[in-house]
Order: sequence, then structure tokens, then C-alpha cells
Amino acid sequence: MNWITNYVRPRINSIFSRREIPENLWSKCDECGTMLFHRELSENLNVCTNCGHHMPIGPRARFAALFDGGIFSEVEVPQPTPDPLQFRDQKKYPDRMRAAQKETGEKDAMLVARGEIGRTPIIAAAQDFSFMGGSMGMYVGNAIIAAAEEAVKLKRPLILFSAAGGARMQEGILSLMQMPRTTVAVQMLREAGLPYIVVLTHPTTGGVTASYAMLGDVQIAEPNALICFAGPRVIEQTIREKLPEGFQRAEYLLDHGMLDRVTKRTDLRDDLISITRMLLGLPPAVKGDLPAPPPVEEAIAPPAETPEPAKKADKAETKKSGKG
Repeated sequence: MNWITNYVRPRINSIFSRREIPENLWSKCDECGTMLFHRELSENLNVCTNCGHHMPIGPRARFAALFDGGIFSEVEVPQPTPDPLQFRDQKKYPDRMRAAQKETGEKDAMLVARGEIGRTPIIAAAQDFSFMGGSMGMYVGNAIIAAAEEAVKLKRPLILFSAAGGARMQEGILSLMQMPRTTVAVQMLREAGLPYIVVLTHPTTGGVTASYAMLGDVQIAEPNALICFAGPRVIEQTIREKLPEGFQRAEYLLDHGMLDRVTKRTDLRDDLISITRMLLGLPPAVKGDLPAPPPVEEAIAPPAETPEPAKKADKAETKKSGKG
């Protein structure tokens, strides 16, 4: 009986048992509660197909959907001093950084890239809210300055996608100093006569809103994005009054003249192509002449644990050493 119990029965069960189902095949919409199949959601750029709610999307997936053919190259960003204040709360700051890097596969909260949209060369920068709330620290400041310098050097417009909870408290006054630094970077673009377009996504708050996020030549926002300096709860507690419905949301700000337009994510690429070419004095792009976008499943695949730049460096080292 032991042979039958210990070997035959488990073997039969393994043959006829259900196959393991991969995780994250379904996602629930935060707004309407609809269960969405991952392929359907990816094809719609993480926008709910039932109610149109815009879910978070990472910088790499955003760039893959934005650039012609999903092709772009990263712009190198100078690395700041790690943990300049030796900050510690419940965890040490370096520990938080390592956890965020492992979770997102990125070095920090902003990615800068160069490429083409509608055959028009641009520089793009995007914040990653999943990396410590997209908080603005010294790296983000360095990234925006690097993006502006690259744009001026190559004479290209800069398109920035903002998503942040504000300044990074673990870097104290040094994070607040990124507000004037990034403002100077934007001024560099203006002096060079280059367009600076900002796309505000949910949420864009705090010191980010008080600096580079509201300095664009054209201000675009995704639907229902929260855009503010102080949040609605703080304002309500301060003035002790009930705020209007939709206060500080993209549509409210559009009605009150703080934005130029509110555009769905699925229509954003076409709008950016038209606006960029118009600001550069170029003729409108012909849609039939544009390269096809890449397969969406590959574009919005989960990030690897190791950042792409690190992988490339590892491959280069392997080739130099003659191994493999």
C-alpha cells in the first residue's frame, strides 16, 4: 500500500490535476471594479475598457507606445551622492532605494530617452510613480537637467510626463533645491527656442507642480488626473469648507484655464505629434506614413529585477573578459 500511496496516487494526481495558472492575468479597475484580462488591458495602454479610467503605466511601457516603432535610447543621467543626510525613519534610506530598484527595475524615479515620434526627433522624460511615489530627489533634478541639455545639444523639443507625490523627504533641503534647478533647465530650453511640452498624469502634486510640471509651453493632462500643490483634504481642513466636486482634477483645471487640453492616453501620441510638428513649423504628419507600433504585450511586460543599463553593462563585461 505504501508504494501505491506514496508513488502511484501522487503520479495520477499530477497527470490529471489542473495546470498552474500564472499570476496577474486579471486586473481590477479601481474606478468601476470591472475585471480586465491582462492582454485586453495592455492593448488599451492600461486604460479601463469599461469606464475609461486611466491606470498607472511605467515609463518604459509609455515610451514603447509613444516612440515610432517603440524604439528609443536612454540618455545617461549623472548619479547623485547616495544618502547625503544619512536619513533613517522606519528603514534606512539606502534600504528603501534598493527595495524600489528591485521592484521597478529602474535606477530612480525618472527615465530620459531620445527617439522619434511621427518622424520628428524628440527628447522625452517620464516619472515613475511606483518608485517611491515618483518623489523628486537629486536624481530627478539631474535627469531633467540632462534632458534639457540633450535637447539643446541636439536641437530637439522636450516632452515630459510628470507623476509625483512631491519632493523626497529623505533628501531634505537638497530635494527642495531641485525646484529652482529644474526651473533653470526649462529656461535653457526657452532661450534656445525649443518647445517644452508637459503631460501631467495622475497624480502630480507638491514641489513638482510648483516647478517644472507647470512651466510647459503646452500643458496637457490625462483624464481625471489629480494636479495640485496641497491636496484637497489639506485645503478642506484649513479653510473648513466643502470643496467643489472634481476640485483639482484635470477637467476642473481645464475649465479654469490652467491646462490647454485633456487628452486620453490612447489619443496622446497623435496629439503630441501634431503639437510638436506645429511648434517646430513642420507640416502635419501623414498617418499612413508612420511606422507601426510594437506588439503591446512586449511593450507593457513586467520589468525585470535588474535595470536594463545594468544588464547591458554585464554583457559588455562578459564580452571583454572573453567568457561566453
